[in-house]
Amino acid sequence: MLRSKIGGIGYYVPEKVVTNHDLTKMMDTTDEWVQERTGIVERRYGKKHEETTTTMAARAAEIAIERAGIQKEEVDFIIFATLSPDYYFPGCGVLLQRELGITGNEAGALDIRNQCSGFLYGLSVADQFVRTGMYKNVLLVGAEMHSMGLDFSTRGRNVTVIFGDGAGAVVLQPTEEDNQGILTTCLHSNGAYAEKLAFINPGAHGGYHASYQEEEVDYGYPDVEFGEMFITQRMMDEGMLFPYMDGPFVFKMAVQKFPEVIMEALEKAGQKKEDINMFVPHQANLRISQFVQRRLGLRDDQVWNNIQKFGNTTAASIPIALCEAYEAGAIKPGDLVCLAAFGSGFTWGAALLRW
Repeated sequence: MLRSKIGGIGYYVPEKVVTNHDLTKMMDTTDEWVQERTGIVERRYGKKHEETTTTMAARAAEIAIERAGIQKEEVDFIIFATLSPDYYFPGCGVLLQRELGITGNEAGALDIRNQCSGFLYGLSVADQFVRTGMYKNVLLVGAEMHSMGLDFSTRGRNVTVIFGDGAGAVVLQPTEEDNQGILTTCLHSNGAYAEKLAFINPGAHGGYHASYQEEEVDYGYPDVEFGEMFITQRMMDEGMLFPYMDGPFVFKMAVQKFPEVIMEALEKAGQKKEDINMFVPHQANLRISQFVQRRLGLRDDQVWNNIQKFGNTTAASIPIALCEAYEAGAIKPGDLVCLAAFGSGFTWGAALLRW
């Protein structure tokens, strides 16, 4: 039976290291406060006017392509997951094609806007393309340039301290090996609480916000007449052009959905949690990862966490962590690897693969 496997993997993070102590110079926070709540010690920021979501993605993609043993021109489909695209439109998929210098093959490009679970959604889509024989070399990338859109005042500290920049990429290829490849993917969403973790402006909502669960939504800023223009002066003056997150609510949902979807994937693939050799969670919060680890009964060496040094890189976090684990020799051929993510939407998912 034809399956898809990760034929090549790579990641890239910018050189600039930003510590918690660096952030204390810009906002009222402390290293102890950030570490206690998130586990983060430092993160990376890209160079303004030199690096973008797309350029970082290209660096990661070049490594993945080389490790897959193919030429760039052999990539026959591109899937790009990000919440921080270079442009509002077009998406980063075509920009990546141009950055790699492979516009001549006119391969299709698909952009995915599923935030933290974007890479897993892309993995599932790529898996179907390869399994059906439609494509042989699917380039899947998760990349984020968060630092360009964060609020570096005390007002935005709860969000800003969490995020970092980076990119990860894989090349999905066909395999007929029985003990190799993606075994299953499970994807879910629930939009009932969409505004609990959202980037409301700029947007085309024209001032309309659907109420939900009979609950007042606190976006963290005063009521404003939206919709007069795409971006209004008042939106800029009152700091409304930044992400909003209800941290405690997101945490509560994540620790519920992570274990649920992992157990669903294991059951679907005919595996048990004891069979997992390596668990690579989305790097949202170290406390969430540790909670899920305890629920699964995994040792520390069976879980790969790197949020301490990279922060939350959203769509890029799983491929970066997976690549790190691979390069460190923590994943060996035949190992059962579990990937899982939860994030804005809310969307979440899990994947099981035999390395």
